[in-house]
Amino acid sequence: MSYRVVHYINQFFAGIGGEEKADYRPETREGVVGPGLALNAAMKGEAEIVGTVICGDSYFAENMAAASAEILAMIKKFNPDAVIAGPAFNAGRYGTASGAVLEIVAKELSIPVVGGMYPENPGVELFRKSAYIAKTSDSARGMGPAVQGMAVLLLKQLKGEKIGTPEEEGYIERGLRINVFLDKVGGERAAEMLAKKLRGEPYKTEYPMPVFDRVAPNPPIRDMKNAVIALVTSGGIVPKGNPDHIEASSASHYGEYSLAGVLTADEAHYETAHGGYDPTYANKIPNRVLPVDVMRLLEKEGVFKKFHETFYTTVGNGTSVSNAKKFGTEIVGKLKRDGVDAVIVTST
Repeated sequence: MSYRVVHYINQFFAGIGGEEKADYRPETREGVVGPGLALNAAMKGEAEIVGTVICGDSYFAENMAAASAEILAMIKKFNPDAVIAGPAFNAGRYGTASGAVLEIVAKELSIPVVGGMYPENPGVELFRKSAYIAKTSDSARGMGPAVQGMAVLLLKQLKGEKIGTPEEEGYIERGLRINVFLDKVGGERAAEMLAKKLRGEPYKTEYPMPVFDRVAPNPPIRDMKNAVIALVTSGGIVPKGNPDHIEASSASHYGEYSLAGVLTADEAHYETAHGGYDPTYANKIPNRVLPVDVMRLLEKEGVFKKFHETFYTTVGNGTSVSNAKKFGTEIVGKLKRDGVDAVIVTST
C-alpha cells in the first residue's frame, strides 16, 4: 500500500517566481512539483505525493485565516493520508505559512503532518507544538538531508512506529512534556549529573534551560543640548506605496529613507507595511509609530542639537533573530558613520 500525501510549497519552490510573485493566490496541481520530486524519492514508494498546494508567501501572511481555510479545503479534495510542508529552511514567511497549514490540517483532519525548517525560522516557535519539524540548514543547499529527515518522520507516523527523541530523529524539540518511568528518582539522577559535571565528565541535562541575550545598557547622553538623535522603527512605517517592498511578516530587509524637509509623517506620504497589527491608526497618523512631528518640535525647542534626517524601518512581525541582528548591525554602522549620538527605537 502506498500512502497518499499532499505537499504544500510556496511560489518560489513552485517555480512561479520570487518576491514579485509573493502575492500569488492558492492553487492546486496534480502530483509533484519542485522539491516534491526529492521527497517522493526519499519515501521510496511507501508513500506518494498525489497533489501539491501552492501559495505565495505574502498572500498567506496578509490573509492568514482565509488562506488557511482555503488551503485546507484544497487539501481535503485529495483525500490524503498525510501532509508535508516545505522544507522552508530559514524563510520566515514560508515557515510561518507551512506551520499554519500543518496546524490546521492536524487539527481538522487528524492525519500525520511534517515540516522542515532551520531552528531560527520564526515558524518554529509558532508551530513546533503542532507538528514534527525536521531540523534543516538555513538554505536550499541542504535540500537533500532536509527531505530525507522529513520523509523518515512522515513514514514513521504513517506506519505507527515509535518516534524517538529530537536528537535521535533529527527534529526540532517540540516543547512537550511526556511522562516516562525510570529506575532512579530525580534526586539521584541530579546528583549523578552534578558529580559528572564536577569531575569534568560529559553529561546531559534532562531539562535544558533557555538562553537569553543580555545586552548591557549604554551610558546615558551627558550633553543632550549637543546631541544628534535618530529614529529607527520596527513598526513598518514606509513612504506611501512601500517602494522597497518590505514584507508584512518575516522581513528579509529594512528601508532607509530621508526626512530632509519633512516636518510630519502624514497619511498622504507615509503608511505602515506591518502585517502584525491593525494598521488603521498607524496609517491615519503615521507619527504615532514614527514621531517625526514631536522630534521636530523638540529639535526646535533646543532639547537636542539636531534630528538626524534619515530613518530606518523594518517589520518585527515574525522576523528571524538572525535577520534582526544583521539589520541592527548594519544600521548601527551607518548611524555611527553619520555622527548620531542616540537613537529612539519605536515598535507597534
